[in-house]
Amino acid sequence: MNETFTAAIRRFDEENARDPHLENGQPRELLYAERLTGWVLKLCPAASEPLLLAARCQHICRWQSPREHYPMTRPGYLKWRADLKKFHAEKSGSILHEVGYDEETIRRVQALNLKKNFPADAEVRVLEDALCLIFLEFQLASLAAKSDDEKMINALKKSWEKMTAAARVEALKLNYGEHELQLIQRALAA
Repeated sequence: MNETFTAAIRRFDEENARDPHLENGQPRELLYAERLTGWVLKLCPAASEPLLLAARCQHICRWQSPREHYPMTRPGYLKWRADLKKFHAEKSGSILHEVGYDEETIRRVQALNLKKNFPADAEVRVLEDALCLIFLEFQLASLAAKSDDEKMINALKKSWEKMTAAARVEALKLNYGEHELQLIQRALAA
């Protein structure tokens, strides 16, 4: 890739390296960005530059907008998610502008961050697939441990419905604990 791309990735990683929350001894959002990039490349080895940029900054500085700052209701959750998408798109756009990207590329990365034209946009589909696979691979077990089964089954059904056939194949290859596997089986049977 070119120097501008390398500079953008470096800046995204610098920002995410500031995450005070650690996972496996690493800043959580930096690790998330690396995992998301990995899944995007696995699903789409010839991923475009904007798609790779969007993957790397999808959750940039997420810790700066904690869930607890919003009402613990469904509307509160939806508002938090909508505000986060806008925050990530604005933050990524600022960094992309800073390192020298043109407005067209910046708009495309932001459209991917905002998941515009889902499911019609093939690159948004790849990004959504990668996000769902990260949820299944790295977040499902901890979330299932603190949530009731029906809530998890509903979340799994929604994730499965959003995923492409290729992503579903990848999802079925992942290693799950016994409880998580039962939840997935129940979700798919429903």
